[in-house]
Amino acid sequence: MFKNKVIRWSTLAMLIAILAYFFIENFSSGNAEADKDDLIAANPQQYIDKITQERLAKDDQFKTTKDSPIQDKESFHGLHYFDIDPAYRVKAFITPYEKEDKEMKVTYTDGTTTDYERIGYANFTINGVAEKLLLLKNEAVISVLFKDATSGKETYGGGRYLDYPVSKIKGDSLVLDFNTAYNPYCVYAPSYACPVPPAENTLSVAIRAGEQTEEGNH
Repeated sequence: MFKNKVIRWSTLAMLIAILAYFFIENFSSGNAEADKDDLIAANPQQYIDKITQERLAKDDQFKTTKDSPIQDKESFHGLHYFDIDPAYRVKAFITPYEKEDKEMKVTYTDGTTTDYERIGYANFTINGVAEKLLLLKNEAVISVLFKDATSGKETYGGGRYLDYPVSKIKGDSLVLDFNTAYNPYCVYAPSYACPVPPAENTLSVAIRAGEQTEEGNH
């Protein structure tokens, strides 16, 4: 049974490489996150094109690499997504977790557990509703494990993930881009064990952004 660390690290490495190329091509100076927000305001289509390229790169990874969870690569024609919407890229303000029980055992789909650290809560407004998500750290990765009103309908019932390197936290804020929300590998292969989102990370709103299931796409 493979734990979901494989997809977290491979997806993160792939996105970092794509983002690095994008920033070199498009930004010569200044803060990258601020520049990206300016880009969205000035040219939303360029942001949409960037996310589209990231999705195509992931499709290629799933179809061609040996660590892909896709078993029948010949019939694989790409993952399924909601339309890209810049409104689902939001700035969250972090409230540090100050209780002593920072260590948290996160249960995986095979019944095993892994130790994570509670970092704090990401507080943000989306679709006009104030929401918050518990941020968890495992090794050098901030994991945002969540469910929402689409879970089990348009998206995987076990929840979706966002992953960021710790360096993405800037002061007391973190940009959450739900257009990059992805399914864990266990959606595609039962040999993978994936972390289950904490119960408190169930959003009341529908996050119609990021990856869907094939069934939810129809």
